[in-house]
Amino acid sequence: MRALLVVNPSATTTSARTRDVLVHALASDLKLEVATTEYRGHARDLARRAAESGSTELVVALGGDGTVNEVVNGLLHGGPNPEGLPRLAVVPGGSTNVFARALGLPNDAVEATGALLDALREGSERTVGLGLAAGTPGTEDEGVPERWFTFCAGYGFDAGVVGRVEQQRERGKRSTHALYVRQVVRQFFGEPNRRHGSITLERPGEEPLENLVMSIICNTAPWSYLGNRPIYASPRASFDTALDVLGFTKLSSAAAGRHIAQLMTSTPEKGPHGKHAVSLHDQTAFTLHSQVPLPFQMDGDHLGLRTSVTFTGVRRALRVIV
Repeated sequence: MRALLVVNPSATTTSARTRDVLVHALASDLKLEVATTEYRGHARDLARRAAESGSTELVVALGGDGTVNEVVNGLLHGGPNPEGLPRLAVVPGGSTNVFARALGLPNDAVEATGALLDALREGSERTVGLGLAAGTPGTEDEGVPERWFTFCAGYGFDAGVVGRVEQQRERGKRSTHALYVRQVVRQFFGEPNRRHGSITLERPGEEPLENLVMSIICNTAPWSYLGNRPIYASPRASFDTALDVLGFTKLSSAAAGRHIAQLMTSTPEKGPHGKHAVSLHDQTAFTLHSQVPLPFQMDGDHLGLRTSVTFTGVRRALRVIV
């Protein structure tokens, strides 16, 4: 099988020696081409060329969720076509690796490589659904390009946290769970709209849901991890359905404490709930509007401020080796 391995040399949990070992292991079973990313967006460009070549059957992403997101967007540049595109495989190398873990892969790069080789020998794969976000026609964000996401997007508070974390990493801080916790606290006390939300969610044929402070859009469960603890924002979210949405209408100190406690004790059966929580399951199309520009993130990548984003849940978008 002809395969392309896209390697992020800055992946936080793999060393150069480990990556060499993984390359040799994969090359023993595959006709392997190895490409190392050199700039932001390079993984997307490499995957797009592989998809357009017509000769590559598999693209392996070695890196974190950001690398996986870029590879997916490169593969799907021309739109979803599961039978006509290379399959995707993931070797986790980031700090959290939500997509890989949600697929059931080990969170260790060496173990995941072994599982990948076993899956290839057994012909084990699945076709997963993905999320697609785009600028909303008729708004100032109309020209924003479409972008796919694999496990989550966020509009408002959580995207602000992601932006703060990225700023700290640019200053040389390591991406740790303690760093995220500190930025959550700072975002909370710096959030001007936490008592009166500015977000409206609109769906075809439904009444708008207004005054949301933040919205989390999930393509799978769990939403994230704190160490080895899975966090379920939308427990029913699945790669086999469209998108789930969790929104909060209030983030006062008491409400925020209650929501955080519910997230930390969430299970595959129960996530955040209550009068200030809004949960929607299996949504194919909806739009989020805000009265003021709010931060936006996809798969943990901060994408700046938006006033409106339109979401589509696309079932059976891409084949993945598992």
